[in-house]
Amino acid sequence: MSLAIEIEKLGSDFWNWRTLQQPRSHDDIPRLERVANWKPAWSPSDVAKYRTEIKDFENRWRALDVGTSTSLKVDKASWIDHQLIGTAIHRVYWELDYIKIWQEQPRFYIDQTIGVLFDLLLPLKITEKEVKEAIFVLGNTKEILDHGRANLEGNSVGPYATVAIELLENIEEQITTTVNELGKLVGDSLAAELKSAAAPAITAFVDFREWLKKNLDSMEPIKAIGKEKYQWFFNNIALVPFSTSELRLIGEIEWDRAVTLEHLTANKYRSVAVPPIPTTDVEQVANEAKAELQVRGFYEKEGILSQPNSLKHYLTAPLPKYLEPIRWLGVTDDLTGQSRVDEDGYSYVPKPHNQLPYFYAANARDTRAGIVHEGAHYQQLAMSWRHERKLRRHYYDSGVNEGIAFYNEELLLAAGLFDDAVHSKTVMYNFMKLRAMRVIVDVALATGEIDIPTATAYLERKVPMDHGTAYEEAVFFSSCPGQALTYQIGKTQIIKLFSDAVSKERANSKDFDMKKFHDYLWLNGNVPLSLLRFEYLDDASEIAAIETAKSKN
Repeated sequence: MSLAIEIEKLGSDFWNWRTLQQPRSHDDIPRLERVANWKPAWSPSDVAKYRTEIKDFENRWRALDVGTSTSLKVDKASWIDHQLIGTAIHRVYWELDYIKIWQEQPRFYIDQTIGVLFDLLLPLKITEKEVKEAIFVLGNTKEILDHGRANLEGNSVGPYATVAIELLENIEEQITTTVNELGKLVGDSLAAELKSAAAPAITAFVDFREWLKKNLDSMEPIKAIGKEKYQWFFNNIALVPFSTSELRLIGEIEWDRAVTLEHLTANKYRSVAVPPIPTTDVEQVANEAKAELQVRGFYEKEGILSQPNSLKHYLTAPLPKYLEPIRWLGVTDDLTGQSRVDEDGYSYVPKPHNQLPYFYAANARDTRAGIVHEGAHYQQLAMSWRHERKLRRHYYDSGVNEGIAFYNEELLLAAGLFDDAVHSKTVMYNFMKLRAMRVIVDVALATGEIDIPTATAYLERKVPMDHGTAYEEAVFFSSCPGQALTYQIGKTQIIKLFSDAVSKERANSKDFDMKKFHDYLWLNGNVPLSLLRFEYLDDASEIAAIETAKSKN
């Protein structure tokens, strides 16, 4: 068996395992297509089994001698695939032994129970099949929460428990409403079975909530992940070539730039009235469908990104009544999956009103604000899921996915997409402020310089944004160090890659093909950018920087 085939075989074995083992996340990018009636397993014995299994994968991975970036023993594409397997293996260690989400974060078990139900209900059409799976998910709730209590006992972090208690404050009414609304989609018999399954699940959630309240005072305070472990994440998973101080500096420079551009733009158009939000969600959905076609046409007209006929559409729909009570469990979108690339993606929108949260308000006024980011996710994933190299169809780290979407915002802004909506330009610059601030907050939380209340107040005041969104962001950043900065750091790496690609092609007396560059980037949008630089430009400088950082830690 050739080395390249061994790499592909190891990757296939790993992802067959990971699809069953990977915990459910409330982030939308790492969602996996699961087998029917998938059940998260997180008993103490399950965790012990995962540790044994991931060590076996690591041993197999290290046994494959693929050489280094300066001395390859396999073709470059296969060498990169081997690095991808390594990042995926290290992410499992990160979850189990570094951030210990299964042991310290009570919300983890909310995600593994009703969070699974939320994901199940995201596709546009809900049938008896999904309702039967919902019954299965509800039936597992007590067992999973019981295992959660066993793992959290003596280990749970107090502020994370407080968040979980707040999230579960109205869980009885939320599940009841969701189940009642789902029951309207099926026959009486199945609806009754659904209600019957919901009753013990509600009791289990209430018991879990009360247990958290009872033990809250004895729980541990948040302990920052610390600089050393934080850097380990960038060296081994994200494959980002920057030190902690360099990350912070990038955030600070981009913050200053975004503040300046936002202020100048707002001042320039100070006499132009801000457009009203739509009066209904139906109107907003119609606006989005029209705008999505405009954006796709703009890509082609400006020679930015190919829009093949095989690529379906990113659309919106009114938020279903059965999802509305539990929409806090994740991003209310369905970006489809590897087996569903021939389906449209959907994002669900609430009924417009003047008190909409930060992102919902921006998307209501100009639906392109969402299309250029979440729509970019849909297109990038749909393209990557078609990749001929199977190991590049999977998620590895948000750095490139979120980097592409954030880069796409300014790309289209600079290209003139928003010239017909001047206040949307200001919104784009405000988004830039937020993403830059996320870098600063992410680094400060991870290194222990600030806590969640401080981060919340900082985001609320500086961006600015509503308190609820700021609090949600701060808690998420603290519980997932290294994720919040992916937007800005990924974008920074992409801009450097773009610039160097232009310089290289022009130096070789060739015209730079922007569409070719972006087509490559979107197709390979699951692969860390340091690896893409090596493949696209034959430049291993970022890989070398990472190796140097590893040697110092």
